[in-house]
Amino acid sequence: MTNRPANAPSSPAWGFLFVAWIIALAATLSALFIGEIMGQTPCNLCWHQRVFMFPLAVMLGVASFRGDAGVWRYALPVVALGWLVAAFHTMLYIGVIPETIKPCTQGISCSGADMTIFGGLPLPLLSLAAFTGIAILLVLAQRRISS
Repeated sequence: MTNRPANAPSSPAWGFLFVAWIIALAATLSALFIGEIMGQTPCNLCWHQRVFMFPLAVMLGVASFRGDAGVWRYALPVVALGWLVAAFHTMLYIGVIPETIKPCTQGISCSGADMTIFGGLPLPLLSLAAFTGIAILLVLAQRRISS
């Protein structure tokens, strides 16, 4: 049995980082596909979620391939801010937040029919799920290196 450093690519934390990177990469590529290929213009809140998700695809990719489980220290705050925007957008979309608070008064509606894909799956909810999954995986990676 060999002692491997916590940041070795074969460590248990590496798998969590890799899956977190795949989620961030899939979310980033999906947002680009929906906007650039499908021609669906993002609303204001979607732009803010992209501001937090796009760098995660790079950060987590580098951390995953370097085996840097310490990435949680600087990625988790980015995830938390993106999660807050996605949670607000989801609550706005499902009607928990009244229309008078809507930040999307010009351009694309933040809660309209354009905010769905695949016949009704809400994009804000998908974003919230991606940020949630990444947060859970980062916490699990951190716990692996702490124990």
